[in-house]
Amino acid sequence: MVAHMAQDNSPEQGGTQAARWRVRLFSARWILMTVAALLLIFVVSGSLTPLAASVAMLLVLAVALFIPRSNSLLIQSQDDAALLYKIREQAITRFADTLGDPCFLLNGRAVVLHRNPAAAAQFASTLVGNPLAFSLRHPLLLSAIEKVRSTGAAQSVEINLTVPNPTWFKVEITPLGLEGEAPARDTSALMVVTLHNLTEQKRIESLRSDFIANVSHELRTPLTSLMGFIETLQGPAARDAKAREKFLGIMRTQSERMSVLIDDLLSLSRIEQRQHVKPKDNVDISALLREVIEGLDNKAGEAGLDIRLENPKGPANVTGDREELYEVFENLIDNAIKYGEGGAHIDIKLVPSKRQGFAWCVNVVDHGAGIPAEHVPRLTERFYRVDAESSRKKKGTGLGLAIVKHILNRHRATLSISSVKGDGATFRVGFDPLS
Repeated sequence: MVAHMAQDNSPEQGGTQAARWRVRLFSARWILMTVAALLLIFVVSGSLTPLAASVAMLLVLAVALFIPRSNSLLIQSQDDAALLYKIREQAITRFADTLGDPCFLLNGRAVVLHRNPAAAAQFASTLVGNPLAFSLRHPLLLSAIEKVRSTGAAQSVEINLTVPNPTWFKVEITPLGLEGEAPARDTSALMVVTLHNLTEQKRIESLRSDFIANVSHELRTPLTSLMGFIETLQGPAARDAKAREKFLGIMRTQSERMSVLIDDLLSLSRIEQRQHVKPKDNVDISALLREVIEGLDNKAGEAGLDIRLENPKGPANVTGDREELYEVFENLIDNAIKYGEGGAHIDIKLVPSKRQGFAWCVNVVDHGAGIPAEHVPRLTERFYRVDAESSRKKKGTGLGLAIVKHILNRHRATLSISSVKGDGATFRVGFDPLS
């Protein structure tokens, strides 16, 4: 295809004549070298003057350049060049097809000559034979292609495509000249356009930035309170026993809040470090739930709630890490206690799973105010709260469900959340069969 398009755009007449002369000289190279050697011998032996030898050499060159001869050698040379062109095109396209990133081969007019399978899958609208600009109209990309066409220098740009979903790419545009040349706008020039997907990297950078900002915000509030109370106790309230007792109580609460936040951060970091390692121990979920409920029974009583457990008589074994699973159900039941106000009880149900591929299902159901539907998909995000002020008053860090999600991911288990506004919420955990 590339060879065909190159033939459609013949070089200028001067370039054609020069090419023919080069071919003729190349074909007669051995004769010219032999003649030059003989003339040199005659000059050295004194049989011929240097001037006469020079004139003789110029006459031989003129014969080689201008006297008509058979075009068979020229035709053969052109055929060889076309064959070489085709071989190089095939090598380039085959190499492009091995790449996991989308890759396009363009000619000098930025028309798509080839697209690899990754490009065809991700950019189905970019058709061979059409300019790349018909489908990828990003200004930075088009500007970089134009620079490659005009300067012959490789370009690299980052682009953000918003349709159908926001994605980021680093685009590398590299010119490929033929026969050692790279005409700027000639269709015989080739450009390789490779797109490296940066979406996941950008997402992680955004998460990291948001995480640092959220941690800073969560720590700043109690620290500011502590500093303010310390200054007050050192100054106006230094001898006021009643004020000192009140402020010290508030300071203790704020310190506990920071301590819980730091513990949750450390727990999240520890879980993430081991997330790729699947646990191997056997854990009886039934016994574990009874232990968690016993530990939270007093807290539920203070909130006026009764925790009801429904579980099978025998053991319900799953593969897991006992401490981490304890943390999962402690977080879920603790949340049910905090946000189950208005309901008389909390239901914990351990039942055989009806979902294919899972052995057991644990339902934690509260009968509180429920969660608005628009918030449910984001509940497992770090520091995400439905009502931030209410959550802080209840000593929530906004990390509990994020920890639950990461632990369950490590256990190859699932978490699903459903809620109806005014009718409580249900958190379902599904476990694989014992392995």
